[in-house]
Amino acid sequence: MTTLERFDPTGIQRVLCIVAHPDDMEYGASAAVAEWTAQGIEVSYLLLTAGEAGMRDRSPEEVGPLRSAEQREACDIVGVSKLTILDLPDGLIEHSLETRRRIAQAIRETRPNAIFTMTWDLEAGWGLNHADHRATGLAVVDAIRDADNPWLFREQLTDGVEAWKTTWLLATAHRPDHAVEVSAESLQRGIASLAAHREYLAALPDHPTPEDLVTGVLTAGGEQSGLPFALPVHAYRMG
Repeated sequence: MTTLERFDPTGIQRVLCIVAHPDDMEYGASAAVAEWTAQGIEVSYLLLTAGEAGMRDRSPEEVGPLRSAEQREACDIVGVSKLTILDLPDGLIEHSLETRRRIAQAIRETRPNAIFTMTWDLEAGWGLNHADHRATGLAVVDAIRDADNPWLFREQLTDGVEAWKTTWLLATAHRPDHAVEVSAESLQRGIASLAAHREYLAALPDHPTPEDLVTGVLTAGGEQSGLPFALPVHAYRMG
């Protein structure tokens, strides 16, 4: 049964994906990124942490660089050249003015027409949502509006940087009402991008295979939208 409206990317030239950790974009969303970069849309990633606290049996000093390198490989697979990883503490991200400030600066510098982030709800499709995902999502919502207000974070508005209005916020795993169409080729690139997180996934023995997980997400989105494969999103048009 078709319930999701197809999201039309017409007019979108630049996209900024803002998430908490390495691998957060790879649970289906990176396949949509692959689709858009293949169409000539410029996509950048902003990660608030290096995911250094994400592997229980290995130290943060070892894990941060490892996971950053895996994310770089994942970005290359889907056509993303610009990857920025901030130094906020993994597991301890706050929905704070400082987090909003840093996200707003990235928005103003990147000037995206659309922003991807993850759900900020307490309950997500897989269970109770991670604290970092919730704080990041809420900070993204606020920072989109902050970036458009020339009287907020005024110290950023130098050297040609100006206030910027983002048109779309696309939230994954968040009460979807739209679907981003994904080709079979982009599906495969999305699977490969999740598989690039080899060391991280190896530390999660009960984790589904990248092929099963990404295919499942995009097949379900396709069934809800009348498309072969699609990423379900909630599309907010920012006023």
